[in-house]
Amino acid sequence: MRHYEVVFLVHPDQSEQVPAMLDRYRSMIEGTGGKIHRQEDWGRRQLAHSIAKVHKAHYLLLNIECDQPALDELVGAFRFSDAVLRHLVIKRDRAFTEPSAMAQAHEEEKAREAQASGRDRPRERRPDDEALVDVPGIEIPDIEIPGVEIEADEIEEVDEEAGKP
Repeated sequence: MRHYEVVFLVHPDQSEQVPAMLDRYRSMIEGTGGKIHRQEDWGRRQLAHSIAKVHKAHYLLLNIECDQPALDELVGAFRFSDAVLRHLVIKRDRAFTEPSAMAQAHEEEKAREAQASGRDRPRERRPDDEALVDVPGIEIPDIEIPGVEIEADEIEEVDEEAGKP
């Protein structure tokens, strides 16, 4: 049996049917004694050039090991399916099981989005936040900071009524 890498693009209106399509293709491959070494769903992505007036597609990758009749059956299923916009089959020397560059980029993008959404949330209030509020009638003690010297004549008194120094 030979190793193949199969990439196919599914019409974006058929994205909900992708799991059923993968199950059908999996049964075609495994029914003839083949194996699927890697299966990746890259999701909906923008096309570089529109295909049949479609600008986005659902990308899928399979690394399979099968014989020629099983591959012919799979390619025939791609050709006769209206949901599959394009497909590409590449013969490989060995089985690839590690994540592809596209899958790694997709995971990094998800991680960045999760991190960004974490920053957008308002920060939880902490008990020590209340100490930062200026409360009338309470004097703030003098604090010495090593290496910083402030002379008494540099500090200006604020006139509370006018709000000016």
